[in-house]
Amino acid sequence: MAGLVYFSSASGNTARFIASLGQPAMRIPVSPKDEMPSPDREFVLVCPTFADGEGRGAVPKQVIRFLNDPERRALLRGVIGAGNRNFGATFTLAARVISEKCKIPVLYRFELAGTETDVLRVRAGLDKFRGMECLTV
Repeated sequence: MAGLVYFSSASGNTARFIASLGQPAMRIPVSPKDEMPSPDREFVLVCPTFADGEGRGAVPKQVIRFLNDPERRALLRGVIGAGNRNFGATFTLAARVISEKCKIPVLYRFELAGTETDVLRVRAGLDKFRGMECLTV
């Protein structure tokens, strides 16, 4: 069963969304001094976008550092993007960048800390996504 790994900045929007899901999740730390989580099973990444007006810097440096580890990256199965619609074309750009670079699907996109509808849809989507995993013996 896929777990959740997420990054949330000091604003805490993504952390509030994860808390609303009520599912276990590992947090990528804000401080580069802190130890990175080490998932031991497949996971879905929840990542906000931090881009300038041109889209540069969309993927947080901490997330890049996390995904630069081949063992962690090998367990990544999908990405959920968070963002702010006020930023137009760069809304959830980080999820699109991660999807393209890691060859995994963007499963969902939500704004700021998400709505109750977003939470319900992501819970249902994660259940469906987890049900699609292949068990091998």
